[in-house]
Amino acid sequence: MATHDGRRYGVTRTVRAGGRAVALYTEALDGSDVVSANAYLTGAGEELRPCEMPAAKVLAFLERACPEPAQVR
Repeated sequence: MATHDGRRYGVTRTVRAGGRAVALYTEALDGSDVVSANAYLTGAGEELRPCEMPAAKVLAFLERACPEPAQVR
């Protein structure tokens, strides 16, 4: 869970390829917004691939979102 621009988001992060690939999917709990991207660490450096949205939207979320403490259920 995270908070961004006054909305709460569910956040899913999936790490693959020994940490060289990371998928991020976040969805506002009220259904009003989604942020999704894949990030890769390649021989040429880091690469961000947003999923059908501007990279600026993904970067703004990553820079300004406030993680919420994990809750044990």
